[in-house]
Amino acid sequence: MTFLKTITSFAAPVVLGSLLFTAGASAETITHATGYPPNTIGANGAETFAGALEELSGGEMDAKVYASSLLSFSETSPGIRDGMADSGFVLMSYYPKEFPVSNLAAELSMLVKLDDVQDSTAGLAFMGALADFVFNYCDECVDEFAAQNQVFTSASASDNYMLQCNKPVTNLAQMEGKRIRTSGPHWARWVEHLGGTPVTMSVSDQYEALNQGVLDCTISSGIDMDIFKIKEVVTDLTPGVPGGVYGATAFNNINRDVWKGLTEDERRNVLHASAIGAARVSMDYHIGAAREMAAADSRDINVHEPSEELLQATQAFIKTDIPRIASNYTERHGVEAADEKVAKFRELLAKWSDLVRDVDSADALAEIYWDELYSKVDVSSYAL
Repeated sequence: MTFLKTITSFAAPVVLGSLLFTAGASAETITHATGYPPNTIGANGAETFAGALEELSGGEMDAKVYASSLLSFSETSPGIRDGMADSGFVLMSYYPKEFPVSNLAAELSMLVKLDDVQDSTAGLAFMGALADFVFNYCDECVDEFAAQNQVFTSASASDNYMLQCNKPVTNLAQMEGKRIRTSGPHWARWVEHLGGTPVTMSVSDQYEALNQGVLDCTISSGIDMDIFKIKEVVTDLTPGVPGGVYGATAFNNINRDVWKGLTEDERRNVLHASAIGAARVSMDYHIGAAREMAAADSRDINVHEPSEELLQATQAFIKTDIPRIASNYTERHGVEAADEKVAKFRELLAKWSDLVRDVDSADALAEIYWDELYSKVDVSSYAL
């Protein structure tokens, strides 16, 4: 029984800390904010978290999901910090100064192309490695979340990123001068290294930019062809490059005051439900990307294999960029022992690549995450 349930004499709802409590109700309700609109992958994952939390707690806890209504992506982290929401989906790359060590790990996503990571499960492996890194090997990560009055409870990741263009881009000559929207600094460096021009642009603006020829390509996951409808304006896909997943995501960061107010069983339920919700998001990206690729031909979208020279140039770039990432974070953000952190993350990525290699459903994925990682978090001391 928590401090919330000891108050039973009020007739109206009251807010204690930031958990919403209604007198006479049997459940504690955690408010969860996501920038994803309703009925999208991110919002569906949040609803999965809410349903799992209620089921795991036997109805003693639940979550109210605010999809693209309470806080935008850029507002979520400070909103959780200040108690406007109890928890939410935090895009860590929006906050490089606040989460430098976590972002260091997230920026290593192109390692999935360099190491022995199966393309079809790259995102599933990456989210396991990132959560493992934060929970078990990165006290600095836990501390930087705590400095924002937050507790990290789960990671998620997209499928492999690819070139999605309005003209063929399959070799080095075709890369030259192309204006390509990127979603992270490592992809921007890849574009520039291979002769293109990286463009920073809101994901919501890429449709018109591709349609009007302002952009030649965007680097994104296959499922984004559906989410952002760019399947209507692209004609050519090159799925073999650049690779890497978007993994700078904390699926369900929770307000630290709320976390402290929960019992150990309640914290364990939050972790378990978060693993289930995050697995749903990442598996939906994985399945959705495969579906969009399979439908490309029927939409008259050409799917190309990258040339051998482009593949080799990409591999060479990644090998030189990984140590650059480490040095960048040391120089810009004062991250200590960055090379050692990179080595540890690479080790974890290999571990999780093996663990998820044969996974075939969100339920199976969630079970692996729970059994191998989330269930082992010491809820009596973690992030306290």
